[in-house]
Amino acid sequence: MDLGNIEVESLRFKDADVTLSKDSMRSQLLRLKGESEPDYAKRVTKVIASGIAHVHWERYSPARYHQTVPIWENYILYAMGRWSGIPEFERYHFSSPIKSIERGIGICGDASILLSQILNENGIKNRIVTVPGHVMVEVQFKESAQLLDPDFGVVFDKGAEFYHKNIEQLQKMYNTAGFDGNGEDVVVNGLSQKYKYWNGVSHFITKKHYFEKLSYIAIWLLPLFILFLCFFIWQSQKKKSNQIWLFWRKK
Repeated sequence: MDLGNIEVESLRFKDADVTLSKDSMRSQLLRLKGESEPDYAKRVTKVIASGIAHVHWERYSPARYHQTVPIWENYILYAMGRWSGIPEFERYHFSSPIKSIERGIGICGDASILLSQILNENGIKNRIVTVPGHVMVEVQFKESAQLLDPDFGVVFDKGAEFYHKNIEQLQKMYNTAGFDGNGEDVVVNGLSQKYKYWNGVSHFITKKHYFEKLSYIAIWLLPLFILFLCFFIWQSQKKKSNQIWLFWRKK
């Protein structure tokens, strides 16, 4: 699902957006030998933010940038996006980290789903955190919880509970990372109101998570079933024709 060249005007962070190629992103998501859990979590948070194109999804039609899954990628998800009337399929968020990286675009939900899956694969406990208008990830280390924002590429010192009670510290962390008027106010306002934990991707998007897995199996099984059905019908018709021919021959 190559997007080709994405115009800078389409990106939230303009020239600072997408500083890694897909190949570089894939290689840098691998855990280094001897790398500690905190160091790895911090590094991949920034890698994901640098490798995913932050497009303004709502400004473009679902067909642009493959927001609707292309028919050649998965015709079942394509059909759901075109005709189900369900917004989540029209502008689709992959639960598969491989597919998410391959597409190369996303918003906070895509980045957080990808980060959560990558951390799980490396045995690092984490939870997805949602606030009104934004999605992040929280990891639990021996010392304390740590909030990660793979959409902005910001690693926080504390967990969601701390920043909910000390919201000015969250604003300060975004500003220190170089974000001022880039949409971080949505996160600050959201976390100041409320937050909710989800135990991984399967909990966060339960039905869609399993539907996606099944759809990638079904896109191969359905053609095989149709071929088998056609072969069965052909054999039945052939047998029937032979019986008719034998009947008239005896006469």
